[in-house]
Formats: sequence, structure tokens, C-alpha cells
Amino acid sequence: MPPLKALQAFEAVARLGSVSDAAAELFVTPGAISQQIKKLENCLGIRLVERNGRGVELTSWGAAYQLDITGPFAALRQAHATLHRKRAGSGLVVSCLATVASRWLGPQLFDWQALNPASKIRLVGAESEPRLFEDGVDFRLSYGSKSQSFDHYAPLFTDCVVPACAPGLIAGKAVTAPDDIFSYPLIGIEWDGSHKPPPSWDEWARSVGVSVGHVSTELAFSLSSTALDAAVNGRGFVLAQIAMIREDLASGRLVVPIDRRLQLGESYFLAWDRAALEKPFGAQFRDWVLAMSRAQQRQSAAR
Repeated sequence: MPPLKALQAFEAVARLGSVSDAAAELFVTPGAISQQIKKLENCLGIRLVERNGRGVELTSWGAAYQLDITGPFAALRQAHATLHRKRAGSGLVVSCLATVASRWLGPQLFDWQALNPASKIRLVGAESEPRLFEDGVDFRLSYGSKSQSFDHYAPLFTDCVVPACAPGLIAGKAVTAPDDIFSYPLIGIEWDGSHKPPPSWDEWARSVGVSVGHVSTELAFSLSSTALDAAVNGRGFVLAQIAMIREDLASGRLVVPIDRRLQLGESYFLAWDRAALEKPFGAQFRDWVLAMSRAQQRQSAAR
């Protein structure tokens, strides 16, 4: 095969009809173009280009050769243009656990957008782990040991749970000790077996020194967000993650009458495809999430 640079120089000259125009397109000097064409002619053993006054003219061999290489070079330029459009125009696709998407990352994306109005982010709530590049996903925010299935990842915060309820549930009633909570309906959270389970009401009771025997919950949900919604609707107390009830606490939809925290067994993590960092705003988005995680760790720390 002839040298690719020599082929590229000849294709540009044949297409544009000018050595200087070809040099400008390829960001080299006209002399470099002439040298590459000479190298190609020596490799093929035929003359491809002739000088014609101040321009160039293809020989019969050159014209025939151009017909054969025009298609492949056009396809290469099209592939480059397509890749550039995908890189620059598709934005960032971020996959999250559903509760994390709706209650932690999602609300804070408005702050990101205000700081980076030219960016475009598509947030996808999904419980199963994506294959990143193969599935068209740039970042994945998930939990626990599943981080080991990704080539590039960083640990985020380790959250804590606290007993939370709607203010109307305890209106006019004194809830001043952990024992008082167990006189109310308790909402359970039971994640599927692919994750290490969150702290149970039994574990929380033991951590605060309450002897209530076996604690049974009237309702249990596999999605934390559904359990939190039930608590907001006044159905009972839920062991809520600090990070996931930020807006509920700020708006008064939930209250934490007794702030006794119990840490989750594992941390959240952020994984990414290496190509995502080469997309516009990719590296900045990763750094932004890591910075938010450090702030969240301080807010969620056990007391």
C-alpha cells in the first residue's frame, strides 16, 4: 500500500485542482503536498500529475486513479463528520438508579444547567446496570459493589438513614424519644437481591437502644422513592436516606423528629465511559458530581 499521507495529498489535489488549496485544507505547505505526490508517483511507478501553467492537471493514469480512491476518501470524511456530530451534538446521557435520579441528581441538574446553559443532559432512571458505550450511556450513578463491573469509576458518598414522616402524622403529639416512633405505622424498604439491603427498622431500633422485639412493617416497597412518597402522604414513618429527602425537608413535606442516623452498608459510585470525558462538558460534569458528592458526605455523616 502507498503511504496514506501521500494518497491523502493526491486525493485533495485531484478534487480541488490546486496544490495550494490542497495544502490549506490539510494544514501543510504546498511544498509538502508536492513531495507527497512525488512519493506516491515513485511508489506506483507512474506519473499522476502534470504542471499546467500555474495549476496542475491529472494525467490519464491520475484521472483513473482518482476515480478509484474518491469513494473511500469521501466515506472517511463522512465517518469523521458523523463522529463529530455525535460527539458535539448528542449531549451527555446519564443513567441513575430511579430514586437517585428523581430525588438527588435530578433536582440538582437545574443548578448545573444554570452554570452550563450550552450543555445538554438526558437523565435516565434505570435499576439495571448499562454497558455504557454499547448502550449509548456516558455516565452511570449506582450503588455498592456493582462498581467493580466498570473500568472507570469513583466512589461517591455513603448515606445515612433517619426516621422521617409527614408533619401531619404526628401533629399535636409528642415524639421525643425513639420508642415513640414505634407506636406509628412503619414503612419498609426492601431492595432487590442485587444490592446489599438498606438498614431495617430492627437494625435502627438496636442502634438507638430500643427493645421492641421483632419489628414488623405494614407496608414494604422495593423502590425507595415509592416508600418516601408513602411517607409524604402520611402513611407512616420511613427510614429515609438523608440525600434523598433534601427537598422534602426543605419544603416541609417531611420532618425528622428524632435525628438518630444509621449508615448504609455501602457507598454510591459514579462510573463513566472514557469517551464521555472527550465530549463537550463531559469532564466538567464528572468533576461537578464528585464535588456535590463531597458536600453530600458532610451533610449525611452520622452524628
